[in-house]
Amino acid sequence: MSEARRSYVGRFAPSPTGSLHLGSLVAAVASYLDARAASGTWVVRMEDLDREREVAGCAVQQLRTLEAFGLHWDGPVEYQSARSAHYRAALEELQRQGVTFACSCSRRELADEGGYPGTCRAGPQRPGPAATRFRVPAGNVSFEDRLQGPLEFALAERGDVVIRRRDGAFAYQLAVVVDDALQGITDVVRGADLLDSTPWQIALQRSLALPTPRYAHVPLVIEPDGQKLAKSRRSVALRPQQAGAELWEALRLLRQDPPAKLKLEGVGSVLAWGEKHWRPARLRMIREVPASP
Repeated sequence: MSEARRSYVGRFAPSPTGSLHLGSLVAAVASYLDARAASGTWVVRMEDLDREREVAGCAVQQLRTLEAFGLHWDGPVEYQSARSAHYRAALEELQRQGVTFACSCSRRELADEGGYPGTCRAGPQRPGPAATRFRVPAGNVSFEDRLQGPLEFALAERGDVVIRRRDGAFAYQLAVVVDDALQGITDVVRGADLLDSTPWQIALQRSLALPTPRYAHVPLVIEPDGQKLAKSRRSVALRPQQAGAELWEALRLLRQDPPAKLKLEGVGSVLAWGEKHWRPARLRMIREVPASP
């Protein structure tokens, strides 16, 4: 029997300008090409949980930006802001299992801690609004990352993760686990900056009896000197008018060695070349790539 069609997700947090930046473009292109090369589906999810900070219209503009870069998705766009009932059901299931607790600690109080030290495991330290944390189980989480190889994390070192914030909004770690299952996602291709979130997500999947997708973490784009991208031309909005050249640069950073002449082509030609020549193995064991000087 043939393998079921693979399903990938492009994840986007609406930016105030509705634009793409180099780091997000690289991750999106990797996910898109991996899906197309596998004859799979590529769906788009707007991770718009933080409604208070979202600028009206930015999500629509970001979708238009994706279209300008030729990154056309399959099916309807899914919005996390419309899924609260599903997140609430997952939270209630975890509460029923007794693996959550209320935490009154603020980010400022935990700023100097390497991870969450378990301060409120026996109960909140003060009255008032409290976040809800997932009490991570004992032991380790092991998984095979398609690009980064076999990995193992001690959950105790990761600490108990917030799954609902103090303001009542559901947190990313819970939402993404529920969404991946609801959308039938089989493959997650994303930046290596999210690698440390994976053990939390796998632990949540196991507690909720949800499937674990295959993970592939592509390199994070950094400054030429090895620092995180600063407020430079590499972190400002990309220009749709130069989408072909920007896609070429993304392919170069993904170690796909696109020919120089491709830089002058339109988005359709660049993406068609990328799909035909997609070789994710070239990113094996690479977690960072420097941007051009």
